[in-house]
Amino acid sequence: MSETFKALVVEKEDQGTSASVQDLTLADLPEAEVTVAVEYSTVNYKDGLCIGPGGGLVRNYPHVPGIDFAGTVEASSDDRYKTGDKVVLTGWRVGEAHWGGYSQKARVRADWLVPLPKGLTTRQAMAVGTAGFTAMLAVQALEDHGIKAGPVLVTGAAGGVGSVAVALLSAMGKQVAAVTGRPEQAEYLTSLGATQIVPREDLAETVKRPLEGETWGGCVDAVGGAMLARLLGQMEYGASVAAVGLAGGASLPATVIPFLLRGVNLLGIDSVLQPYENRVRAWDRLAELLPMDKLEAMIVEKTLEDLPRTGADILKGQVRGRVVVDVNA
Repeated sequence: MSETFKALVVEKEDQGTSASVQDLTLADLPEAEVTVAVEYSTVNYKDGLCIGPGGGLVRNYPHVPGIDFAGTVEASSDDRYKTGDKVVLTGWRVGEAHWGGYSQKARVRADWLVPLPKGLTTRQAMAVGTAGFTAMLAVQALEDHGIKAGPVLVTGAAGGVGSVAVALLSAMGKQVAAVTGRPEQAEYLTSLGATQIVPREDLAETVKRPLEGETWGGCVDAVGGAMLARLLGQMEYGASVAAVGLAGGASLPATVIPFLLRGVNLLGIDSVLQPYENRVRAWDRLAELLPMDKLEAMIVEKTLEDLPRTGADILKGQVRGRVVVDVNA
């Protein structure tokens, strides 16, 4: 009889979808080169969509969500990885088009993996997860284009990407202005290193003036929409905005004036198809830079059984920091 393991399986029904923890075998997993014993995963906005009706991300059912994971290689037909290697996976539409990390076993392509950075445990790697990896890519993009003198603005600061971005920028010695619509999160954001709390309503409305005072030396923006349009006109000359999300909408009601008169840069950050070298650079920098005590303060632990509720909560904006899923708990 084949060994069984637990996974969160989403199934299509007449009235939508349902998600439950089920027993699977290795024969159920998709074909690929590397089989991983998953130890931890996380909960991201995309995961909330995939646990629920899918948001257009999931095309085939039954489906195992989980867009990232960390664990130990159990079997590999690729020379780059051997049994016992610790690995991390983010992106590549795993958890959307390919079965993901909400399972005690996963089988994926070797090209999608990177070695676990030295100095990080698998739990810490998933406390970073896709959100923290994206935050690091955004911060590196700002660095590559030159962060200016003013405070660096982080929108959606209490979320997964924002929390790590605040901690990273603070660790780099930057003044960090954290935008949040939840006043009760001010103490949490200050503990991560924010030096200024900006109420969301201060930036939520578009203005008729395309330029305002030069206030911010850089920005990591997880909101998009009207807020992104507004803050573009508040950037210092030559400053950059790294756009990582669209919680506030996909439209951009802005003008080109900030780009033409202040040389503002709008940098798009994609974490899904990043080349291997960029992934290794970001993970190594995270291991070097991110304060582990601040990382620990962001963590909320969940189990596979908790995921249907947690997935719904993240879609409502009711999740703070980094949700780490212990798939073996």
